[in-house]
Amino acid sequence: MTTTPNALLLLAAAISAIFPLALAGRAPKGNSMPPVLLVANQDDRNLSFIDPASAKQVATVDETGITGHEVAASPDGRTAYVPIYGDSVVGKQGLDGHTVDVIDIASRRIISTVDFGHGVRPHCVIFEPVSGMLYVTTEVDRSVTIIDPKTLKIAGSIPTGQAESHMLAISHDGRRGYTANVGPGTVSVLDMNARKTIAIIPIATKTQRISISNDDTMVFTADQTKPQLAVIDTSTNQIRNWIALPAIGYGTALTKDGRWLLVAVPSLNKVAVVDMSSLEVVRTTDVGRRPSEILVRPDGLIAYVSCVGSHEVDAIDLTQWKVQAAIQAGEGSDGLAWAQ
Repeated sequence: MTTTPNALLLLAAAISAIFPLALAGRAPKGNSMPPVLLVANQDDRNLSFIDPASAKQVATVDETGITGHEVAASPDGRTAYVPIYGDSVVGKQGLDGHTVDVIDIASRRIISTVDFGHGVRPHCVIFEPVSGMLYVTTEVDRSVTIIDPKTLKIAGSIPTGQAESHMLAISHDGRRGYTANVGPGTVSVLDMNARKTIAIIPIATKTQRISISNDDTMVFTADQTKPQLAVIDTSTNQIRNWIALPAIGYGTALTKDGRWLLVAVPSLNKVAVVDMSSLEVVRTTDVGRRPSEILVRPDGLIAYVSCVGSHEVDAIDLTQWKVQAAIQAGEGSDGLAWAQ
């Protein structure tokens, strides 16, 4: 078969159009918007829009209050939600936030605000696609609040039975929720459908962050007094194992294949990599100052790590275990979300 020069040019143009999207973590989908990495910047009190293809910040949106720590994106990639926590850190006195900013991703502007009516310190926000609801931890009320994203009305709440319910993980079927309760040093197990607490698991005198395994059999939270990670068996709601860490850990995330658990280690400016077959740290990767949150890209090739102390998000190549790009974001870069 003979290929004409015009045909070659058309082929080259098609490849050049597709290849940047592959680098950014997705295949082209009609007229859908390109993917964007969202970063909640605590100190700058804004939300960064990061272009994953160029690894650059392309825009920011100022928040309506002080200050957003976390962010979630709707499954269709159109809307972002930023809870406005307040002006203090967990467990300390300060101004208690009472709203969630709703941001249109395409126009990069705030289009609505959800108001809880009183100070609740809304923090972790998760869009749960099975129920179609938005879940937000509300520390002051010792609860997880449910928001209907269609109406932006509060649809109910789930008590956690503990103070400082800071972070939330939800099983992939949407039936169970797990909150890391910082000061009490516990994890609350929630029945998301019945809207009740079914267990409270002691971890340490203080615990932080939480994630769940890809098969929903294990939940992970970091002891803040010792360099170890608790592994909770979700069938018994008890600690099954402890994973030894090189220093005190923080945010965690599983790789898409379930083979590795990534753990932020803030004091060492590293991400520790745990082999899930042995539950042991097998390597570490150097990142920016005070790594906090970890987000694994949908294609499983890149892990983004927010570095609170160096106003950047580091992109780790999960095939080479090296930082591919140090992306400049805002001061106090923390919560991460992927929208596409």
